[in-house]
Amino acid sequence: MLALHGRVAAPISHLGTKHQGRRAVQLFGRPTSTHKQARSAVTPMAQKRAGDEEKMALVNKAKCFIFDCDGVIWKGDKVIDGVPETLDVLRSLGKKLFFITNNSTKSRAGYLKKFQSLGLPVQAEEIYSSSYAAAAYLESINFQKKAYVVGEEGIQEELDLKGIKHIGGPADGSKAVNLKSGEYMHHDPEVGAVVVGFDRYINYYKIQYATLCIRENPGCLFIATNRDAVTHLTDAQEWAGNGSMVGAIMGSTKQEPNTVGKPSGFMLDNIANTFKLQKDEICMVGDRLDTDIMFGKNGGLSTCLVLSGVTTEETLLSPDNKITPDCYMGQLSELMSVKDKLKVAA
Repeated sequence: MLALHGRVAAPISHLGTKHQGRRAVQLFGRPTSTHKQARSAVTPMAQKRAGDEEKMALVNKAKCFIFDCDGVIWKGDKVIDGVPETLDVLRSLGKKLFFITNNSTKSRAGYLKKFQSLGLPVQAEEIYSSSYAAAAYLESINFQKKAYVVGEEGIQEELDLKGIKHIGGPADGSKAVNLKSGEYMHHDPEVGAVVVGFDRYINYYKIQYATLCIRENPGCLFIATNRDAVTHLTDAQEWAGNGSMVGAIMGSTKQEPNTVGKPSGFMLDNIANTFKLQKDEICMVGDRLDTDIMFGKNGGLSTCLVLSGVTTEETLLSPDNKITPDCYMGQLSELMSVKDKLKVAA
């Protein structure tokens, strides 16, 4: 059985926030050139790629690196060029490494197999998935009822490891609603939480069942593993993400979910507390502004954006963007340009 050291001992009070990260990028009228110049003056660090000096400072300051997976370590089932060598260098310098993913389709055990299949030597305790976060959150509030799962096996496996009863998931993937006069769907009154993760087999039955539980079962929780707009199911293109599944149930229940994946601080607090790390010694490396970089900024971490995933340089440098990383690079392996200097410094 794979498990992270320690337990989450208290409920997370800030999970019900209004997702500041997702609202931080807003569209306004196109600014004049004067406005563009003013913006450049207040965010100079993000106006050019990190040079060797910035890379050295980033690595020397951080005792720990937290990496997003999709778009940073891999895309689909392909490792991004130079990642294995870069991770080896960081480990040789004594840096702690953690890998956080908002994708809930796999459990930590499932992700460990993926890392191994890609030739990446990662330990189980270094992996944090949003499927684990959902189960750990329910454990932290001493949840005793059943969970209804809109999602795949990863969530169910993590719930099993925590001893949390659940229904739904892939078993409901083939169920259909055949509407006729007087049609009435029964639901389990013992469901006390609906957990919504990425689900390639989502259907109207699951949406209706989740809606009934949230609206009709007193105190039923609505938990989202994440609200990412898109995801990398393959390396060929972006695919609709869990935000579409969560959005469907938000629309029918008129309720905001508690989000346990990035940019919520749930996983960050668990890492920092378990491994006795100061947050200003941690650097978050990700490819998304509104989840990865906001996750780091909300937690007081150093932040580095890579352009190997979702975010383009045009989006980052747009005057409409209000989320500014401490530095940015094309991809993680660009740190290798200072490899020899780092080894000398170490």
